[in-house]
Amino acid sequence: MTIRVLLVDDHPVVRFGLRSLLDAEDDLEVVGEAGDGHEAVDLCRVLHPDVVLMDLRMPGGDGTTATARLATEMPDVHVLVLTTYDDDDGDILRAVEAGARGYLLKDTPREVLTDAVRAAARGETVLAPPIAARLMRRLSRPAGESLTAREVEVLRAVARGRTNAQIGRELSIGEATVKTHLLRAFVKLGVDDRTHAVTVAMHRGLLGGDEAR
Repeated sequence: MTIRVLLVDDHPVVRFGLRSLLDAEDDLEVVGEAGDGHEAVDLCRVLHPDVVLMDLRMPGGDGTTATARLATEMPDVHVLVLTTYDDDDGDILRAVEAGARGYLLKDTPREVLTDAVRAAARGETVLAPPIAARLMRRLSRPAGESLTAREVEVLRAVARGRTNAQIGRELSIGEATVKTHLLRAFVKLGVDDRTHAVTVAMHRGLLGGDEAR
């Protein structure tokens, strides 16, 4: 299966380099290019790409706003942020909360970038190691802080085998918001995946009896 990719960056030279890199892969095809977030959303409606490689800071329409619109209007389109900036934790968190599947830097090695595009197309989350570290620091809370009521609700749903999309529908919140609650719960519980989060929360008696429903 060929993965259809839309490039979004306000620098034509960057788009040219990315197109050359991705089109050299047998299973990747660049189907369009956009110079800002507004154009990206318009093109997605027409081209229906599998993955959007999205820059964040662009005149005429930023990438975070475009990502949020795509997550709402076209949830099957997976956004992978590709940007120069790794020093603004606010940008990173806002992009993830908006619905981005991953966050990479433009100095990412070719093979890492192409694998990340494939992972994003599968619906997986991809974060460059330094970005993941910054995000976790941003989400960190004082040791021992309790889970919020919403975080408990989300973990109870995870314990019942629900996917993020199903949890979002059950709680009437976006899938990106579900991911944010999970990330915050991971930090508070000192874990790094869903299974361990549920195990630790149950061991601490945080989920009550609802997890068995």
